[in-house]
Amino acid sequence: MSTITKAAAPNETPVKRDAPLKIRKRKTKRTAGDWTILAVAILVGIAIAVPFYLILINSFKSPADYSSGGPLQLPTQLSFDGIINFWNRVNFPEKLLNSIFISLAVSIFAVIVSVLNAYAIGIGRVKGRTWIVVLFLLANVLPQEALLYPLYFMFKSVGLYDNIWSVIIIFTVIQSAFGTYLLSSVYGTFPKEILEAAALDGATRWQMLWRVVVPISRPTLSVLVIFFFIWTWNEFLIPLTFLVSNANQTVPIAIASLQGDRLMDVTTTSASALLGLIPTLVFFLIFQRTLTQGITAGAVK
Repeated sequence: MSTITKAAAPNETPVKRDAPLKIRKRKTKRTAGDWTILAVAILVGIAIAVPFYLILINSFKSPADYSSGGPLQLPTQLSFDGIINFWNRVNFPEKLLNSIFISLAVSIFAVIVSVLNAYAIGIGRVKGRTWIVVLFLLANVLPQEALLYPLYFMFKSVGLYDNIWSVIIIFTVIQSAFGTYLLSSVYGTFPKEILEAAALDGATRWQMLWRVVVPISRPTLSVLVIFFFIWTWNEFLIPLTFLVSNANQTVPIAIASLQGDRLMDVTTTSASALLGLIPTLVFFLIFQRTLTQGITAGAVK
């Protein structure tokens, strides 16, 4: 078999395909607006960091050290009296387990309820879906103070008052209202081709939900789990109203119990704030990558 070779023209200059491409880096000049935004960001960062700094240095001071040096001075020697006093006074491990159990249960149950509601509204296309979404939106803006008496009367009548499950049920409904409002708009733009392909393969509606819709929307669901956990952890009014017994109280209520009418131990209060902050900070650091991926999942197609 003969091979055909193409000769180069006499006036044609050879092209070096393997020549490295030189990329010129353009130096961008920062404008006055960029420097203003940077300065504002630095000021906001400092304003956020100052309270954490005060909590940290005052948590390891003795009352005498705080009285002599004030809140801004570094401790002359490390003192764990405030942490030990708060730990023993409120039985912090018990309060920590209550907060973790309530927050995890609410975040899981609220996401499940949100997925089921949004699947029916966004993909199932139920009648009057617009008004249903509006009702969920109104439920998000409804103040919790307006819910206290009806919820108190309802849980008192069914025997769930002063029970952890009463708070779990309340926050599951509240958080799922926001989750349904968010996911219904996301599922409303779900590609129909994927669902039609799954239907042709013989998948039922239940299988399409758990094998198609949920895996694709997993980044969004991960963000909701993280937000629901942190929001539930920081709740104060409803747990204070419905969890009367000391054994059922959460970390925010335990921190508030240290504040008296006329006297307050600043070092113990700072230590309580530090211990209450550490679990949520650890939770955020563990799932930081998941949160970032979930937020930026819809930015790149």
